[in-house]
Amino acid sequence: MKIIDTAAAPKAIGPYAQAVLIDGWLFSSGQIPLTADGQLAGPDIEAQTEQVFDNLEAVLAAAGASLAQVVKATVFVKDLEDFARLNSVYARRFGAHTPARSTVEVARLPRDVKVEIEVVARLA
Repeated sequence: MKIIDTAAAPKAIGPYAQAVLIDGWLFSSGQIPLTADGQLAGPDIEAQTEQVFDNLEAVLAAAGASLAQVVKATVFVKDLEDFARLNSVYARRFGAHTPARSTVEVARLPRDVKVEIEVVARLA
């Protein structure tokens, strides 16, 4: 098992790794819309989702992967009323690649952000 850690994404704010790589599979921790220096991205769902994808791409790159290798994404959103706007960013960032996905509305996320996304990717 290899721990993935990059300064290009925010440090974990608890006792967990940014991602773990094992047997060619990468499991990311949920990424929230913090910049690498710990600042919260913009107040709207689009800006926050963009930052989450920047973070995911940084973590994937640190493991030698990209969004194109993601096989499953789990999206946690504070308000499903934001779903269409979140989905617009999500679709643009993944492009033609469409991994499996679950989306769950939650009562609260760390730092009271609007979105958190975790991914599973296959590297081998």
